[in-house]
Amino acid sequence: MLSDECPVFIKQRTYTLNIQADILDNYFMAEAMRQAEKAYEEGEIPVGAVVVIGERIIGKGYNQTEKLNDVTAHAEMIAITAASDNLGSKYLSDCTLYVTLEPCVMCAGALYWTQMNRVVFGAADEKRGFARLGKVILHPKTSLTTGILARESQELLLKFFKKLRT
Repeated sequence: MLSDECPVFIKQRTYTLNIQADILDNYFMAEAMRQAEKAYEEGEIPVGAVVVIGERIIGKGYNQTEKLNDVTAHAEMIAITAASDNLGSKYLSDCTLYVTLEPCVMCAGALYWTQMNRVVFGAADEKRGFARLGKVILHPKTSLTTGILARESQELLLKFFKKLRT
């Protein structure tokens, strides 16, 4: 009798955990969107990122390439540096990065070296995103989730580039 009940319990529990994971993904991606909005307000390409361990943000960043005159000052790089400083470790193997736009190859390389557990991005970047090279650029243990708040991210990017052209 117990064995008949276990599969149902496991399915219900998995379903509940998936709903909770979806809620957390949306929450943390919304935090990344707030970072992207800061970039927008400062005239930077609006990309934002947060690094999370458990349910706690340990690093935040937004694009600052113009402000810092530094081509490496991408949202992901700034968030990774803040998270590493916060943890006192260059390895972020228990962490998740939420970023509003698909990381470029440079940022994906940094994610590889940090051994990031999971990467979640909103909008795809067909021109400069790492996925055009395949997932192999990420660490083998890194899981990937895409499309969280993609529409909102795309809208902010379109608004930025439209404003830039006028």
